[in-house]
Amino acid sequence: MAAQTTVSANRRQQHLLQAAVPWERRYRNRTLWADAACALLGGTLALWIRFPGAGYPLSPYIALTVALPLLWLASVALAGGYSPRFTGSGSEEFRRVLNAGVRLTAGVAILSYAAKLNIARGYVIMALPCATAADLAARHSLRQGLHRLRGMGNCMQRVVAVGHASAVAALVTELRREPHHGLSVVAACLVDADSADEIAEVPVCGDLSCVPSAVHSAGANAVAVLSCPEMDGARLRDLAWELEKTGTELYVAPALMDVAGPRTTIRPVAGLPLLQVDHPELAGAKQVVKGIFDRATAAALLVLLAPLMVGIALVIRMDDGGPALFRQTRIGRNGRPFTVLKFRTMVPDAEARQAEMAALNDADGVLFKIRADPRITRTGSWLRRWSLDELPQLINVVSGDMSLVGPRPALPAETARYASHVRRRLVVRPGITGLWQVNGRSNLSWEEAVRLDLRYVENWSLALDLQILWKTRTAVMHKTGAY
Repeated sequence: MAAQTTVSANRRQQHLLQAAVPWERRYRNRTLWADAACALLGGTLALWIRFPGAGYPLSPYIALTVALPLLWLASVALAGGYSPRFTGSGSEEFRRVLNAGVRLTAGVAILSYAAKLNIARGYVIMALPCATAADLAARHSLRQGLHRLRGMGNCMQRVVAVGHASAVAALVTELRREPHHGLSVVAACLVDADSADEIAEVPVCGDLSCVPSAVHSAGANAVAVLSCPEMDGARLRDLAWELEKTGTELYVAPALMDVAGPRTTIRPVAGLPLLQVDHPELAGAKQVVKGIFDRATAAALLVLLAPLMVGIALVIRMDDGGPALFRQTRIGRNGRPFTVLKFRTMVPDAEARQAEMAALNDADGVLFKIRADPRITRTGSWLRRWSLDELPQLINVVSGDMSLVGPRPALPAETARYASHVRRRLVVRPGITGLWQVNGRSNLSWEEAVRLDLRYVENWSLALDLQILWKTRTAVMHKTGAY
């Protein structure tokens, strides 16, 4: 009877795993077709632009254009652009596609020079960069489609979470809030399994010794081991060997959370894989580059958006006759106060009336937010919905008080109530947008907003800034958490 039960469980797991495979195969096939089409498009555009008329020997270039998709697929494959671990989240997929384009361009140039091939440089310079740009756009479009499917609960990897109850509950909450990561916790194995039958509405399938059986019974295809001293090296090694038999993936979360990959390096020392964590770059050349980028971009946006900003100011003035700009003291880098500029969205005496609104506060922690604030004007409601009230802060960026991307600029009354670890968010300039902006804005709890701000401080980079700026467009269009 026990043997029949084991066989039945194995068949159930295999059925569930096989059901998960087709979407991965279909997504990979779509990626291959998209990559080939982008390479062909890049070659065709280069052929059309570089050789607009007759009189050129086009046959070699037509052949090269036809062969370009195969060369491109091979280059992306060698760069690791089809690795399933990068599917659907993170910037590594895009970085590898970009590396493939750079390497293929360099390879063609070197081969052309070494073999003395008479290939028009204009064709190469146009074909491969166009193919790279088109492929990055195609990959982004495919990923957006995958995120929509994952938002509906499809194309997910089934995970068994292992660790303490609080850590498992936090993981479940985070993955439900951000389903685009493609991980769904379907079962849990806790250190103290007798404490609950379920955690965060996820069934508890036993203690640490029950992980393999939980994988079988839940039909999972991955195990996530959270920071857990009880799961020592020997037990983790045995678990990895056991999961290897069924091809179940194993994720291990280090004790140090919210530190991105670029700051971590695994160094084998005396047979031990030690995780070396570099300090965040809060000063130096990269910060100088970030400052130059911020100020140049903000200045260009001010020139471009000047007519819109003048129009908004006139509408505010005509609405109630009050001032168009709202000035308020905020706390900047290293605790230095500065005056933040915004388009006024409330009645002129809004700050004086805040005390009488205390009972209506919808926020937790040190924040003060009212979902349907009666002080907001008719024009202000529209400005907040589209985040247009933030535009004058571009002046703060040009003056050096703020960045385009950073933690939310805090009020002096808020910083006075900060715990010691929260003051860490003051070591960088506050930003017009940030991780808090693209992850829910005012819908976030105080603890979640602090966690996102600290994550940004610890892991900032110019690439992350560009990613957040791109996502801000989507957050503003969806108007999530704007009030």
